[in-house]
Amino acid sequence: MAVIRFYALKETFNRKPLKFKEKGKHSQNFGKNVFNFQAMRQYMTKEAFKSVQNAKLHGTKIDRNIADQVASAMKDWALSKGATHYTHWFQPLTGATAEKHDAFFEPLENGSAIEKFEGAQLVQQEPDASSFPNGGIRNTFEARGYTAWDPTSPAFIYGTTLCIPTIFVSYTGEALDYKTPLLKALSAVDESATAVCKYFDKNVKKVISTLGWEQEYFLIDEAFSKARPDISLTGRTVVGHAPAKGQQLDDHYFGSISDRVLNFMRDLETECMLLGIPVKTRHNEVAPNQFELAPVFEETNLAVDHNSLLMDVMEKVAKRHQFKVLLHEKPFAGINGSGKHNNWSLATDTGVNLLSPGKTPMSNLQFLTFFINTIKAVNAHEELLRASIASAGNDHRLGANEAPPAIISVFIGEQLTKVLNELKSVSKGKLSPQEKTDLKLNVVGKIPDVLLDNTDRNRTSPFAFTGNKFEFRAVGSKQNCANPMTILNTIVAKQLKDFKVEVDTLIKDKNLKKDEAIFNVLREYIKDSERILFEGNGYSKEWEKEAKKRGLSNNKTTPQALKAKVSKKAISLFEEMDVMSKVEAEARYEIEIEEYTKKIQIEGRVLGDLARNHIVPTAVKYQTELIKNAQGLKDIFGSDFKNI
Repeated sequence: MAVIRFYALKETFNRKPLKFKEKGKHSQNFGKNVFNFQAMRQYMTKEAFKSVQNAKLHGTKIDRNIADQVASAMKDWALSKGATHYTHWFQPLTGATAEKHDAFFEPLENGSAIEKFEGAQLVQQEPDASSFPNGGIRNTFEARGYTAWDPTSPAFIYGTTLCIPTIFVSYTGEALDYKTPLLKALSAVDESATAVCKYFDKNVKKVISTLGWEQEYFLIDEAFSKARPDISLTGRTVVGHAPAKGQQLDDHYFGSISDRVLNFMRDLETECMLLGIPVKTRHNEVAPNQFELAPVFEETNLAVDHNSLLMDVMEKVAKRHQFKVLLHEKPFAGINGSGKHNNWSLATDTGVNLLSPGKTPMSNLQFLTFFINTIKAVNAHEELLRASIASAGNDHRLGANEAPPAIISVFIGEQLTKVLNELKSVSKGKLSPQEKTDLKLNVVGKIPDVLLDNTDRNRTSPFAFTGNKFEFRAVGSKQNCANPMTILNTIVAKQLKDFKVEVDTLIKDKNLKKDEAIFNVLREYIKDSERILFEGNGYSKEWEKEAKKRGLSNNKTTPQALKAKVSKKAISLFEEMDVMSKVEAEARYEIEIEEYTKKIQIEGRVLGDLARNHIVPTAVKYQTELIKNAQGLKDIFGSDFKNI
């Protein structure tokens, strides 16, 4: 193995940056290979265009006749871009994307051929469902499954293939993918949040969930990857020793990017621009050879699709540059692991970020309503939120080297904590005119100034408020964002639904004014959620003891954490919000437990092979050298050997 490594070193010394030149401005290339708004306007009939937009904005169904028109327009656009095949692009429960390519080519009886793509092929396909993880929902002999077009995520061309984002369900309708529950969760949070928004603005008709992910990753030369069976088979090193220089000097973070890596990044960004992925930021991360890429915020469903696509594109672009991308959460012991921070918020169709304070007391009351309800949701379902980011890889990362711990807590900063403490002291029931004025001007009215000065960050917090969004920092780098986003949006939807009921009850039964009712409910929520707020060091043993006193869970391993997904509380939540059935929730639990077991099993077998074939033989060889050396010394010095 040492010999192979020396060959790998020799090979990397001769590497030169792959020559790369951007083709025009990013703004000119952005979305060129996406069947976006502009492409639809150009290729579709007015009737088809209107139908697709209504489906996207309002969830209305697309008529089969209209589907034929959409398919024809999509085909013409794709052929103009050089596409030869199409595929239903979906996200099964493997964690990766899946696709089966079919040609547009269709032979005719007279020996000629045409390009053909109809509405039936656009709307629905039938891939074999038995070979994908299904958690017992389907038997092997019951192979039929359906992929169905998701019009809310635009089709795109990758290579010469038209990719159509779809959901994936069984013959009996159960979800077999990540996208289906996510779409249901987004619909639930839209309904609940819109109803609450109408307390503040009657013009709000829709609320969307937004997501901005931050993708961390390691890059190593492909020769080093090939020299390490453990990296090739598991994505991480299972044995080794720490280098003399790791990240002790903090000199890699935000450091100058090497030419070879920079050319990879530029190449990747160019691909992203063509695919409509709005990447914005690139930089060196803390650990050696660790980097980060981050886009502009997008609607959550689209952002999840873009991240899944990005991880696939990264590996292909890296291969061109003779790199290996490591997306494992902890590829190397002793240095930082990789996460995928999920920056989450809610926004209205009137252009308001609901987690960003406004300029008036009313808009700030709206901010506080959604801010406090989110905290309450996390407090009520902290165990389920922990389960959403559980994986074999993330178990190695959580709780060390700047990664958040396995205990879910919320960090909001000292200043906002003071604001909540002041709100907590609001009188119960009706407010006097003086109390209303003081509350609106001196507490609620000062929030923008508070946030302007509140720049502290807690790197050990798994769920932190960072000015106009919540940052879910515990998500692993290799994970599909759909899982944590489904859970987060579901629990917030449920919480907002309950909040609306409580406020309306106070208005009706207690004859309170709207603002008074809202303040009364929020005050109780603050009291109920105090245990989840934590500003200190999440790594400390003291926090573990304190969290236990507060009744917070500390599920350090995936098997422990995943049990929350099939608890009575979780299944009741999923069914009430129409996100998942009991059968679907239990199937996902089985799939994730099985995946965890198999990954640990593979790592164990790889470690055993390395020990038998490399480590033990090397140790025996070294031991033999020591024995020969000792014997030689004995031969030279005779009886004086013992005195040496």
